[in-house]
Amino acid sequence: MPLVDMRDMLNHAYQNGYAIGSFDLVGLDFVEAIVDAAEQCRSPVILSLAQTHFEHYDFELAMAAVEKAAQRAAVPLAIHLDHGSSHESAVQAIRFGCNSVMVDISHEPFPSNVSQTQRVAETAHGCGVAVEGELGYVAGAEGEDAEKHSAETAYTSVGEAKAYVERTGVDCLAVSVGTIHGRLRGRPRLDFERLRRINEAVKIPLVIHGGSGLSDTQYRKLVDNGVAKINYYTALADAAGGQIRTNAKSSRGGGYTDLTRGVRTAIRTEAERCMRLFGSTGRAAEVLAQCRPWRPVEHMILFNAENVSDAQLNAILAHGRDVLAKIPGVRRVFAGWAVPDRARYRLCWLIEFAHEQVIDSYRDHPDHVAFASQFFRPVAGDRISIDFAESCAEVIPRSLAAGNPLSVGRFALNRLTP
Repeated sequence: MPLVDMRDMLNHAYQNGYAIGSFDLVGLDFVEAIVDAAEQCRSPVILSLAQTHFEHYDFELAMAAVEKAAQRAAVPLAIHLDHGSSHESAVQAIRFGCNSVMVDISHEPFPSNVSQTQRVAETAHGCGVAVEGELGYVAGAEGEDAEKHSAETAYTSVGEAKAYVERTGVDCLAVSVGTIHGRLRGRPRLDFERLRRINEAVKIPLVIHGGSGLSDTQYRKLVDNGVAKINYYTALADAAGGQIRTNAKSSRGGGYTDLTRGVRTAIRTEAERCMRLFGSTGRAAEVLAQCRPWRPVEHMILFNAENVSDAQLNAILAHGRDVLAKIPGVRRVFAGWAVPDRARYRLCWLIEFAHEQVIDSYRDHPDHVAFASQFFRPVAGDRISIDFAESCAEVIPRSLAAGNPLSVGRFALNRLTP
């Protein structure tokens, strides 16, 4: 099954009274275990990569594995950047393949949180990417990563939540109602009345951070009051750590594979338990039917150059690769020459967009406009542009629906700039 739009996924959960687990991962064992659990439960799932965990793995390399796992999965998935530190973090995550981003500015004063989140939302939405905002502050207690959430807990204000959602345009809202990051000391007292009022005020899917360690009843009440996404990591890490400690006792002197034997099963078992608690079990088919598939777009430009030397042209291509690759939503830029050179068009650009919406945001981006007008158009009068998306029988291309006579299959043929 393809990746799906996380907005559609969360809206389905919100409207149908269940929550989807957003499971943070720190290694391939986590990726495989979480996907296995979702397939076993026939549950939608969110694979989450937290910037606070990047010290444990290379983000770009991990994303390659996560994207491949999602493409191979038999259930609908989304890929989420959790606790990004900046606008630049969101742009990078989109380039690497995330189709949902959360930049954590909850520790900032309300006006700063609004303005920075609004900027992230404008950029991400221009790439078709969902945005999670956070208002209030979920502190850490103990355990892995908890020290990185060291400020005091600040509960989410109902009035501020309504204003925040209206001003930022976020697709889902993380709220603080008494949970904490890390391991709990005793049973937390959650402010369900506050949560109920926030839900009534904002009317969008709500998110809980610090989802480990709650009671079955608390999970159910969270869902009943608008929570559609529950972030979960500490209990998964503890399950993995517990299995490693057991292996160490029974296999003294064992190597890495001896010590990690059974870790994937331990993580999968805990993830399955969560999916059943959250109510997402058995929802995969209906979620897939209601969600837009997530498809990258290949933007191809075929052209011939005029009145320019090969050396000058190579310099233009190198400059273009550098400039265009930095535009939000651009995942890859390739520029090359035809082999053999007897082809009708001798040169090409192949630019991968994260989503179809990037076609418009890329076209209007000032860096693209400047490069196209100053460097490309003057030498490439003979050119065509084709936007490709993966073939899918149930999807009608925008250009085909509009009656474009040059439409063929799942691409539109237009004379455009690069």
